Amino acid sequence: MSARHIALVGAPNTGKTTLYNWLTGSRFKTVNYPGATVEYAIGDLVAHLREDGESSPFRLIDTPGVYGLNPKSADEEVTVKALFQLPGLGAVDGVLVVVDGTQLERHLHLALEVKNAGFPFVVAVTMADLLRREGLELDLAALSKSLGAPVVSFEGLLGGGLREIVTGLRALPARGEVRAPEVKIEVAQRQARELATLALSRVDRPQERLRRVTENTRRLDAVLLHPILGPVLFFLIMTLLFSSIYWMAAPFMDFIDGGFSSLAAWAHGEGEVGPLRDFVANGVIASFGAVLVFVPQIFILFIGIGLLESTGYLARAATLIDRPFSKLGLTGRSFVPILSGFSCAVPALIATRNISSRRDRWITNFVIPLMTCSARLPVYALLLGFVFADQPAFVAGLALAGLYFGAMLIGAVAAAILNRLIPKDAASILMMELPLYRRPRLRVVLRQSLTRTWAYVRRAGPVILTIAILMWVGTNFPNYDMEDPTEKLAQSYAGRIGQWIEPVVQPMGVDWRVGVGLMSAFAAREVFVSTMAVAFHVTAEDEEGQAASLMKQMETATRASDGAKIFTPATVAGLIVFFMIALQCMTTFAVAQRESGSWKFAFGQLVIFNIVAYVLAILTVHGLRLIGFE
Repeated sequence: MSARHIALVGAPNTGKTTLYNWLTGSRFKTVNYPGATVEYAIGDLVAHLREDGESSPFRLIDTPGVYGLNPKSADEEVTVKALFQLPGLGAVDGVLVVVDGTQLERHLHLALEVKNAGFPFVVAVTMADLLRREGLELDLAALSKSLGAPVVSFEGLLGGGLREIVTGLRALPARGEVRAPEVKIEVAQRQARELATLALSRVDRPQERLRRVTENTRRLDAVLLHPILGPVLFFLIMTLLFSSIYWMAAPFMDFIDGGFSSLAAWAHGEGEVGPLRDFVANGVIASFGAVLVFVPQIFILFIGIGLLESTGYLARAATLIDRPFSKLGLTGRSFVPILSGFSCAVPALIATRNISSRRDRWITNFVIPLMTCSARLPVYALLLGFVFADQPAFVAGLALAGLYFGAMLIGAVAAAILNRLIPKDAASILMMELPLYRRPRLRVVLRQSLTRTWAYVRRAGPVILTIAILMWVGTNFPNYDMEDPTEKLAQSYAGRIGQWIEPVVQPMGVDWRVGVGLMSAFAAREVFVSTMAVAFHVTAEDEEGQAASLMKQMETATRASDGAKIFTPATVAGLIVFFMIALQCMTTFAVAQRESGSWKFAFGQLVIFNIVAYVLAILTVHGLRLIGFE
């Protein structure tokens, strides 16, 4: 028999994805805000929960969080379509409804809607460990009898109740005809209240005990959501996160830098070097080393965001930011996609599907590429490392934090302008259920951070290799045997193209070599660093490390036309401004078109951001020179 398809359905923050991970052995991320998952994931039942010799009896579908089966946003539509119109299959065979045991009254109405729709279902009651700690034993048998379906408690920390859930799913009857639920929300809420009272009927002073479950959360919220102290703490937490990316990663970066330098020297060997060894050592290894040395910073960024997610703080941050966002025509619901943009714009753009207002979603999509994504980190680390070479690491770290907040400010300005230009539709209201504060599981956070970092390396690797090949060939031919490296580079294919575009980049105070780097960065921003390593001849013979050698080359690099230094505080500031605003990621461009459904939107975003970046970079360079910062 073919596997039966079972959809997991529940409100955000009920522990639905945690249960899915236990059932399938998957490593999908569990986060504490609505709309994080905007497309369903499908997985087979994990092997140790199957019967002897049995193939997977179920295919489990993790759907986006919903509050009911009448969709109000794009991600809720995904859930409803997964229930009734699974591609190629039609309706699912059964539903696993996940409800938070501490919020039964608010969540059980979803189980009633699933029942009314005609689906066979099982109810999993999560947060069982928190309830047990306060002596709250729910009357699951009475609840099961009233619902006419199995009800099982589940403990997310240790996986307690998994086998009982699987047993309940095995016993589900065949699905009959299903239909959109007809029960009114008011009726469902009243019935849910009655069911919650029934489940707690054997508990002495249930409301008092439930309050004790949430007591620590209320105490923390009194501080973290305080109208004055809350925003101050939010600013300090974000500053600590963004600044730690630089100084915490420094020792790991030095280790990786030295390792790649030694590897390049080994590949280069001694004596006469042919084109192949030269390409491997000074093309591939030098290019990868110049970029991967910054992977520890990306890893630390993911850890920081993962800790904020797993503790439940991000949902609070969204509520704190809701009021200032409302001045820009947005709501706190835009905060999570915007914060996701600090790791990568692609999933951040997809995450805007949980924004019900089309206008708010449009504005949020427009400003997300302005956020400091992980691909910008190698570029910023290189440029800030050059400017603050003689300063303690924490100084560059604070400067990096300033760039993150600068990206927020630029995004706010862009959103404010759009808010004035785009006609307003119905006012958007933020409705968000705040989860209980939980102690983060460091092993899970580290695993997720490693997975996301590895995904970044896999995504960047083919692009870096392709650009490395093109740049090495472009900078070494057609005169590979020419002895003068400066003349060889000037007469190479890349040199000729660079000199052709040099009039465009000259107003930024740089020469054609940097211009070639800026062109290559449109494939992926981080490639700018590897291109600079090739263009400025960071070779395997350099014993200081790839990053240190590149900065040394930058210190002495001059323009051929007038002998002036290329990299000065003014020109580096101009490059930073350019990278802060320019849209240089073709994947982001493609996803923006797909999410907006408009080529006009995607091309408009591409053209506007790059023109504004170019003009502001020129103004920055010449403005700083005018006041004496050469």
